[in-house]
Amino acid sequence: STGHGQCSGARRRAQHANRHECFPFRSAVQYAMFSAHRPSLPHLPIPCYNCRSMRIAIIGGGAAGLMAAATLYAEHPTAEIFLLERNNGLGKKVIISGGGRCNVTTGIQDVRTQLTKYPRGAKFLTAAMYAFPPAAVTEWFESRGVPLKTEEDLRVFPQSDDGHDIVRVFERLLIPPHVHVILNTQVTGITQSSPASRGGARGGGVSDPPPLPGGEREGVRFAIHTKQNPSPLTANRIILTTGGQAYRHTGSTGDGYAFAMSLGHTLTPLAPSLNALFTREQWPAEVSGLSFERATITAPSASFTGPFLFTHKGISGPAVFALSSLVAFTQYDVAHPLNITIDCVPDTTAEELHKQLAQTITAHPTKSLTNVLATIMPKSLAAICVRECELPGEKRAAEASKQHIMSAITWFKAIPLHAIQRGAGDEFVTAGGIPLTEVSPSTMESHICPGLFFAGEILDIDGFTGGFNLQASWATGHLAGTHAAK
Repeated sequence: STGHGQCSGARRRAQHANRHECFPFRSAVQYAMFSAHRPSLPHLPIPCYNCRSMRIAIIGGGAAGLMAAATLYAEHPTAEIFLLERNNGLGKKVIISGGGRCNVTTGIQDVRTQLTKYPRGAKFLTAAMYAFPPAAVTEWFESRGVPLKTEEDLRVFPQSDDGHDIVRVFERLLIPPHVHVILNTQVTGITQSSPASRGGARGGGVSDPPPLPGGEREGVRFAIHTKQNPSPLTANRIILTTGGQAYRHTGSTGDGYAFAMSLGHTLTPLAPSLNALFTREQWPAEVSGLSFERATITAPSASFTGPFLFTHKGISGPAVFALSSLVAFTQYDVAHPLNITIDCVPDTTAEELHKQLAQTITAHPTKSLTNVLATIMPKSLAAICVRECELPGEKRAAEASKQHIMSAITWFKAIPLHAIQRGAGDEFVTAGGIPLTEVSPSTMESHICPGLFFAGEILDIDGFTGGFNLQASWATGHLAGTHAAK
C-alpha cells in the first residue's frame, strides 16, 4: 500500500497502460482552463496530482530540443517531459536546411578533424562530440527508419533528400504519455524560486513539481510564462534550445537569450554567420551563376579554400560562407568595405599559367588576347578580366606585351573585390551566444543557475557549412538530455 499523496508503481503502470500519466494540474477545472487556451495541446491523460516524478521542460523544438527530448525519454522514461514550440510544427529549420534536403551531419568520422570546422566552440564541444559523434548520429537515424547517404563532399543527407523524414522520426517518438509537445506556444519569460518562497501553486495556476533531492539543485523550481495562458507551467529542470536569431521566419528570434539573461547569464556580441557577400563591384552580375569547385578567398584576417560562385550581387557558396564566419565580427559597409581577393586556381602557380599561355600564343598567334585568356579561365570571366585590367582584348595575342599577360594572370590569381554588405537574412547561423564559460561542457548545465541546461545554437558555438551546425545541435541536445534528469 502507499501513503496519501503518493502514486504506487502499480498505479503508475496502470495509468501508462491506459495512456494516463502525471500532469501538473491540481484539478480537472484547472486542466480544462489550460486546455481552453491551448487548442494545439495534444490529448492529455487523467492527472495524477501528487506524483513525485521529475518534470523537465524543453523550450524550443528545433534540432537540439528534439534530440534532448528523445534522449530524455530513452534514458529517463519516468520523467515528465514537456516540449514547448512557438511554431505550428516541429523542426522548421531542420526541414529547410540543406535546401530542404537536410544536411543531417558530416561524413568526417575523426572527431578531432571534425572539431576544426568550428570557428567558435570547438574545445567546448569535445565531450559532446565524443559522446555522440557523427557515426552515432547516423546510426541513430538509420535505426529509426531513415536511411542516410554520404555524398562526395562528405555531407550526409537522407536518401530521400527530404528533411521532413528527419523530423518525422521525432514526431513518432515524442508522443503522450511519454512526451507532451505543446505547439503554437510563445514563451514570454522564465522565473525561478524555491517551494518555500512560492508557497505551492498560484491561485488558479499550475501546480509546483514535487520536492526532489539533489544537493544544490534541491527545491529548484522554474515557472514558464507563455503568451497563450495566464498560468505558468512549472518544472524542476529547463533545457533552453531556442536557437539563435538566424532564419527568423522559422521561429529563431533570439528570445532564449533574454530568458537566459533573466536567470543570471550574460551574452556575447552577436553577428550573422555563414552568409553571402554583396560587393561594391557590379560586374559579378554579368557572370552570375559562374562557379569554381576550388578557390581561395582571402580577407585581411582570414582565408578559406573551397567552392564558390558569383551572384547578381556579389559572391556566395561554401567558401564564402566559411569566410563570412571567420570575419563574422568584422564591421564593413559602403564607406569601409572589406577588401577580399579570390584565387580561382589555387593549385596552379602564376608561372605555370604563364607557361600555358605562352604555349597557346605560340600555337595560335593570331587568336585575340581575350580568346587566349579563355584557355585558362571561363570566357565570360576573360572578357571581364580584359576590361578590368584595361587590356587590348581584341588585339592579336602575339602582339600583346609581357606586361599585359602578367596583368591578366595576376588578376585571375587575386581577383580584387570589396564586400560592402552581408546577405541580410540569408545567414544560416548566429555567431555568438551564451558564453561557454558559463556552461558545463560535460553536462550542458549552467554554472550560474543550477537546473538550467543549454543546447544548440543558443550557445556561443557555430560551424562551417557541411552538416557541422546540425551535428553540434544533435550532440549538445543529446548531452543535455542525458544529464537533465540526473
